[in-house]
Amino acid sequence: MSGRTSLFNRPATAGVLYDTPGPKARARYRLFGALSLLGVVGLLWYVFTALADNGQFDAQMWDAFQYTAVQQMIVDGLVSTLKAFGLAAVFSLTLGALLAAGQLSDHRPVRWLCAAVVQFFRAMPLLILIVALYYSFFAKDPMWALVLGLTLYNGSVQAEIIRSGVNAVPRGQGEAAYALGMRKTQVMAGILVPQAVRSMLPSMIGQLVVTLKDTSLGYIITYNELLFMGKKIASQPINDAGFPYIPVVIVIGPIYIAMCLLLTALARWIEARGRRGANRRTSAAA
Repeated sequence: MSGRTSLFNRPATAGVLYDTPGPKARARYRLFGALSLLGVVGLLWYVFTALADNGQFDAQMWDAFQYTAVQQMIVDGLVSTLKAFGLAAVFSLTLGALLAAGQLSDHRPVRWLCAAVVQFFRAMPLLILIVALYYSFFAKDPMWALVLGLTLYNGSVQAEIIRSGVNAVPRGQGEAAYALGMRKTQVMAGILVPQAVRSMLPSMIGQLVVTLKDTSLGYIITYNELLFMGKKIASQPINDAGFPYIPVVIVIGPIYIAMCLLLTALARWIEARGRRGANRRTSAAA
């Protein structure tokens, strides 16, 4: 037999699709990794020094945040962001549930119509949708252009998440319920959806995080959300020091990150609570 190692007599530790790298290959990988790390560090250092030379890290750049008016602008922007997100979250979940129910309907016209709506708004770029709604209907109230745009887009995505979650429940669950004489509404509300929620909850919360971040698109239509307020602050020069772009990014960025982390933590808490409840019910049934 040839000296080559065949697919069938390779060691168990070797990969099926590729050979385990040898000492020279591992050395090359480490070299490439080190060079890449040096390149990234060098790029970050170049950006830092360029901004420092322009005075972006001078103490004067932070003077704007000492004023009560600027602090109030940040608070107002945060409140507007949370307001738009809260409305969009509730409406998108409601729309998603309705569209998912329509796609699971036994009536073919309803199923086709809901599927067409879902596919259309999922394919529509969100920014174009928000701008179109603003100039067509909500030029005097940009908040509703943002909320409706977020609702239509994220509601369509939530509909697919819910539909997939319900379809992922073993078919025998629904068949057993139908055999007991339950109607489809009872089967969906009492059997399929409660079981599907545990599997689709992380995806639903993840999409809500996307909805929260997408509220920043409101600055395009001059909605006074957090990013728009940050842009207004950064556009005001501080004496001869220039415009405080970097301080605004340093202040506004962590606020967005904190909100997303809090929402993710809430999702994990709800998921863990649901898992504990399911385990208690299983233990009681046993």
